[in-house]
Amino acid sequence: MSQLEITKNEILSAFHFRHATKEFDSNKKISASDFDYILEAGRLSPSSYGFEPWKFVIVQNMDVRAKLAEYATGARKQLQSASHFMIILTRLPEDMVAGSDYIQRMLEHVQKLSPEILQAKQNNYDDFLKTRFAIEDDPRVMFEWACRQTYIALGNMMTAAALIGIDSCPMEGFNREQINEVLVAEGIMDPEHFGISVMAAFGYRLHDPSEKTRRCMQEVVEWVE
Repeated sequence: MSQLEITKNEILSAFHFRHATKEFDSNKKISASDFDYILEAGRLSPSSYGFEPWKFVIVQNMDVRAKLAEYATGARKQLQSASHFMIILTRLPEDMVAGSDYIQRMLEHVQKLSPEILQAKQNNYDDFLKTRFAIEDDPRVMFEWACRQTYIALGNMMTAAALIGIDSCPMEGFNREQINEVLVAEGIMDPEHFGISVMAAFGYRLHDPSEKTRRCMQEVVEWVE
């Protein structure tokens, strides 16, 4: 078997291994090096125009986790038992418009574009928001568009974790407004720039999952030739 086939099998095996883990073995902890690897998979993830509208907050303080659990009914077991608990924050619309300080910093200092290319990309992005995608006039749509990009990073982190035998669970079972308030009160989130997108727990499963079920390929794929 070629190395390519081995790699393909390893990746598909990771997808079969991965499941939404509801309860973790609280006695088993992810090593620092393994979690750094998971975070690097998130950091290197793609985003629209490469503007990275995310921030990964790792909540290890159990008192803070308990406060979050009051408003996250869909994450209470995971908050109590996960080795690592992540909150993914998303940039607010004010930071994502073409003329914002954040976008300017991304273009100039992160992407290191020349002045000519920087201006061209900024103009293109401005047209994208105002005309082609036409979302700039609706702050809620702008925020949700940025949130969708964070799910790319989350998916990559969960796959990276599964490849080395680490379990995960993405979660939306929380009251967004109240969780935002907790994060602000704890000094974790700057409400002028961020809002919560999604939660995710990482660790090692306490129970074996049921058999994975998915629709067949013929139902989910259509070829247009």
